[in-house]
Amino acid sequence: KLVSDAIYGIEKSGRYICESRLYKMLEHEFDLLIDRLSQERSEGLLFAFADTIETLNYHKTNFGNGWMGIRFQLHPQEAYNEIVFHIELLDNDTALQQQAVGVLGVNLIYACFNYYQDYKAILSSLTEGIDDRVKVDMCRIKGPQFEGLDNRLVTLELVKQGLSNVAMFDEHGCPVHPCEFLYKKNLLVVRGSFRPATHRTLDRIHAAANQFNQEKDLSPRGTETISEITLGDLCIDIGTVIEQDFLDRVALLQFLGQKVMITNCNEYKGLINYLASYKIAKLGIVIGAGGLLKIVNSKYNRNKDGRLITSYGEIFTRNVKIYVYPSVDKQKGGVLTCQNIPIPEGVKYLYKHIFDNQHVVDIVGYNPDVIHIYAIIMLRMIEDGEPGWEKFVRDDVADFIKRKNLFGYTTKEDWTSKKS
Repeated sequence: KLVSDAIYGIEKSGRYICESRLYKMLEHEFDLLIDRLSQERSEGLLFAFADTIETLNYHKTNFGNGWMGIRFQLHPQEAYNEIVFHIELLDNDTALQQQAVGVLGVNLIYACFNYYQDYKAILSSLTEGIDDRVKVDMCRIKGPQFEGLDNRLVTLELVKQGLSNVAMFDEHGCPVHPCEFLYKKNLLVVRGSFRPATHRTLDRIHAAANQFNQEKDLSPRGTETISEITLGDLCIDIGTVIEQDFLDRVALLQFLGQKVMITNCNEYKGLINYLASYKIAKLGIVIGAGGLLKIVNSKYNRNKDGRLITSYGEIFTRNVKIYVYPSVDKQKGGVLTCQNIPIPEGVKYLYKHIFDNQHVVDIVGYNPDVIHIYAIIMLRMIEDGEPGWEKFVRDDVADFIKRKNLFGYTTKEDWTSKKS
């Protein structure tokens, strides 16, 4: 630590396995190369590699993770390109984790100089030879070689390739990691398709956020709200992700000031476990009443062999609360809430225990006039050039969709021309 501080400076946060430390290391080392070699070896290609990693301690009370990055030139005297990412180490042995870091570093350097024309190839090559031993859950790529590359697509690709089950970016489209911006904070996760974000969508977010912020045991470090889209939802139409559809969804969310999380966690257990690793103080999850019923039924039907209590305990943990937005009961009419959903008889008393202990609560203060809005109907209207869809969204949202031609929107004249 003393040597590191002397070279790269002191970290004010006191945490050395962090993003800012990596950037200080890269900046210092690459600047030294430029000062010492750019004139003497003017035709050379320079690169600086750095990492700051925490492996398992002796008692194995932590988990291996850290940051790795590189700055490199592809042409002499050119400005540098940069790749920075965060990793999780999955081996249960310190020596194996160290070996995995070494292989990952070699793979990164090789990829930069051989696969620089294809960011997807760079990502897929990172874990070559260590596929099941490392997760890459944040990656940021920039530089003259990658001008025009959208890091939102890089974030999506991490989840598509199975490098991570969770990845996220902020409201500006910049990839971020929970160990940086969520450390010991409160987090409200709102899962949805956001295709597009209707009055109902925004009511769900705002009503849940207002209720979450009134909880008594929140961390004083602050609260973040993030919109989650699952990989399954992105593949719902044709079984694969349509990148423009993804970009349309997240562009609108960013316009609304939302951070975005892409996950491959159809069940909430994986998401809860992932976030728990980064010391989220209080986690709120927002789902519809219909979604809650699916969770209850799914866990009941798959765990009749004696694991029933354990399976529910994986979700309804001490610092997790489920906020339930009402759904329309299409069969019987009326409104479904967490108080009146049809719970299977075999889990009735377990659910009552969960409800009585307020692990599951109804969202209060919602707008009953908007719960009948279905985004899929509005989407079809936009795609078919049918007028009137604007009433399902805020005026500024409608203007943004039209201005950016999102979700297949075209003007009346363009639609007429397309049909003819």
